[in-house]
Amino acid sequence: MSYLKFDKNLMINLEQSLMKEMLRTNQSGAYHCTSVVDCNTRKQHGLLVVPMPEMDNTWHVLLSSMDVSVIQHGAQFNLGLHRYQGGVYSPNGHKYIREFDCESVPRTTYRVGGVVLTKEKIFISHENRLLIRYTLVEAHSPTTLRFKPMLAFREVNQLVMANGNLNPECPEVPNGVSCCLYSGYPNLYMQFNHKPEWHYEPNWYNGFEYLKDMERGVPYVEDLWVPGYFELPIKKGESIIFSAGLSEVSPRSLGKLYDGEIATRTCRTSFFNCLKNAAKQFYLKDSDGMFLLSGYPWGKILARNTFMSLPGNTISIDHRADFEAIMDTASKALLHYMETGEPDARIQGIDLPDIPLWCVWALQQYAKAYGMKACRERYLPLVRAIVEYVKGSGHPNLQMLSNGLIRTVGTDKPVSWMNASLYGKPVIPRTGLLVEFNALWYNAIMWASTLMDGVDECSLLRQELMDLAEIMKPAFVSTFLNDYGYMFDYVNDNYADPSVRPNMAVAIGLDYSPLDRRQRKSVLDVVTRELLTPKGLRTLSPKSYGYRPSYLGSPEEREIALHNGPARPWLFGFYADAYLRVFGHSGVSYIDRMLIGYEDEMTQGCVGSLSQLYDGNPPFSGRGAISHATNVAGILRTITMLKKFNL
Repeated sequence: MSYLKFDKNLMINLEQSLMKEMLRTNQSGAYHCTSVVDCNTRKQHGLLVVPMPEMDNTWHVLLSSMDVSVIQHGAQFNLGLHRYQGGVYSPNGHKYIREFDCESVPRTTYRVGGVVLTKEKIFISHENRLLIRYTLVEAHSPTTLRFKPMLAFREVNQLVMANGNLNPECPEVPNGVSCCLYSGYPNLYMQFNHKPEWHYEPNWYNGFEYLKDMERGVPYVEDLWVPGYFELPIKKGESIIFSAGLSEVSPRSLGKLYDGEIATRTCRTSFFNCLKNAAKQFYLKDSDGMFLLSGYPWGKILARNTFMSLPGNTISIDHRADFEAIMDTASKALLHYMETGEPDARIQGIDLPDIPLWCVWALQQYAKAYGMKACRERYLPLVRAIVEYVKGSGHPNLQMLSNGLIRTVGTDKPVSWMNASLYGKPVIPRTGLLVEFNALWYNAIMWASTLMDGVDECSLLRQELMDLAEIMKPAFVSTFLNDYGYMFDYVNDNYADPSVRPNMAVAIGLDYSPLDRRQRKSVLDVVTRELLTPKGLRTLSPKSYGYRPSYLGSPEEREIALHNGPARPWLFGFYADAYLRVFGHSGVSYIDRMLIGYEDEMTQGCVGSLSQLYDGNPPFSGRGAISHATNVAGILRTITMLKKFNL
């Protein structure tokens, strides 16, 4: 039985099936995303969505959807499904679905009378090309398939309305046509492995509604351009392969392309394999280097997310070379900023004050996996440059005090991962001494001194770091640990923020912590009681002022709620680190049981992945981006850690 299979009863129930989404990427930025019944529910959904760095360095929906009809004896049965204005669904093709399986590739099985047809989709790795294979499994009469492409040619966060500015021409190419609706866009080539009959009937289809956008209180209605349709006869046992790409392809090569790509896939037959596939979807490789996207469908290349999620999305799935390639690209941008103060054109947020600290943490995970010797040989100069930079207060918004603690200013602009803003100001103005900043800094100087052990040219710096750690340790404890057994979230002069937040879980989960085992357990107990959920740690305790458990409402309401209650799975990784450090082997079974809540999500939301955040209260529904790099990485890292305990 397939690990990820949905039967007819679920698929025809739109209340359930429209909430489940499917994502496929080419590891170079392009993606395909829609609901499991192929009804687009977001403006970011589409069959072929590609990055357009030459236009605006963001993603654009070219081919929105493809309606396929089965024709027998002159009768047409449309397998498509769309939501139109007024909540009207048409043409209700979901009623023909008998099964949806996405163990290897997304495969939908339709039954129309005596016809059984399967549809499978796959991306060609590192090429902007989506292939869809239609196979006629059963038929008792001559059968024809009709394909009607629906085009958008727009930026993913915009909508298109019927207009007269487009280019309606569709010149023929081998076994298909090409289209380019607006200047500045590349040609979209739509081709088949068999020669189709092309019917040029250009027209606007109006009033598509996107349900998820409507729920979010943002514009949600658009029109799509249909240039015409293709028709091809198909015989029992035969497959028709459709290609949508930015370059012309030889129709004869499509079968070989499809089979070759299938052979490289990891079947999603387990929880771990689902997350492994999800992790690789965040990879982005192009002429500028190799990057990690923060998530889909509106992810960006963010410095903090890159370093936070890099170990889990590479090392935990045994992709050492990818860690090194991504780290090389990201560290180059970081070193350039440290030397010149100039931000990076591709990696956003490289200038934020905690980025060097997260970079060292990521390198520490590399050393734990592949040995200190390998890390020293490859990354010692980088680690040395970072600790000297922070120690010398080289960052314009990161000052080291005489007691070793580091201070930052976050009143006017968010400086930490809790970066929600409203009307140009931080929703949570964390400023002064931030608990995770200082915990990461203590961890960095302790680990760096270990990395430098035995390196003659680093002996003086190593001793300075060890001396600094001795000074910083009691200062950290006296500053952050309060009489109630947990840690203040930040301390600014005479103000100590009492909000119970998960940043203290990062502090107790690091390899090197200023807190002893008893103090860690005290903090861990508070985190367990007030922040732990089956979907991660809440961003604020329900007992704290301003708790908002759900990421719902208007854009302003969602921004306020973003870090004031909803849970984040990536934080569970640090919770697990802390729990296993406090309880050792006796804590393994507990952490293993907690992972069940994340495995349940493999058939919810974005199938096979984890959402950006989850409601802080039951039923802990997924919200935000449908597939998020830090969350996938945090759980992968936890699974890998448990495997080592069980060896």
